[in-house]
Amino acid sequence: MSDKIKKVVVTGGSGMLGRWIVKHFVEHGYEVLNVDTRQPDEALCPTLIVDLEDLGQTYGALAGADAVVHMAAIPRAGMVPPEVTFRNNVMSTYNVLEAASGLGIKKAVIASSESSYGICFAVHPFGPQYVPMDEAHPQLPQDSYGLSKIVNEQTADMFYRRSGIQVVSLRLGNVIPPEWYERFPSWINNPEERERILWSYIDTRDAAEACRLAIETDGLGSVALNLASDETSMAVPSRELMTARYPEVIDFRAPLEAHESLLNSDKATKLLGWKPQYKWREQLDK
Repeated sequence: MSDKIKKVVVTGGSGMLGRWIVKHFVEHGYEVLNVDTRQPDEALCPTLIVDLEDLGQTYGALAGADAVVHMAAIPRAGMVPPEVTFRNNVMSTYNVLEAASGLGIKKAVIASSESSYGICFAVHPFGPQYVPMDEAHPQLPQDSYGLSKIVNEQTADMFYRRSGIQVVSLRLGNVIPPEWYERFPSWINNPEERERILWSYIDTRDAAEACRLAIETDGLGSVALNLASDETSMAVPSRELMTARYPEVIDFRAPLEAHESLLNSDKATKLLGWKPQYKWREQLDK
């Protein structure tokens, strides 16, 4: 546990990823408050029911915290009307960072997404300009969800400039909880499956560790980091996947001799000392 950070607020801690983040911080000795719109299935820490689109409620929820991990969001396009997705994701993030800055909180992590690159929910499908895609790859969304994530990253930049709050925006690949590994055999040999996410995935436990490392690391400013396993979710080699589904892509920035991830997380490894631990083959063997 960080000497300076003792209490962490996790927003969305009742959700699929949030519960693993709560569990991870609790296991590492932090005092944790879950902030959500519903109670969790398993109570690992106190839970406060909060509407994060209300700035006053957000201030109240964050009071007394040393850091905030903001995962509460509408988690993908198509669940609710697009303007509701945009409003919820953008206003909740603005309010969390506004309240955190106003309360003197020095560290925040927010959930961005690989969807910000635009390929995932594109109305007019397109492929990556190069692979593996790193954080410098253009973000070209055609949907309100991907756009909301770009706005949130820009919001993080603004609050860092204004108050000095450190904000790490995690561009999460497809989040996989342990109980979902049994689904992998249904797609691992079919390149057309999961092509929109470049066949990426990230285990909830690896994502939780990245959140903690982002809180414990100093001097990051406002930074966006890809977060994906270092292998694809497929049995088909990565070059064969690209040939099958994105034959127009000719800019390969890694050898791609096996099943390497097409979403590059090297920056997270460099800045956080993070390395994904959970691989689907090993998890299936268990």
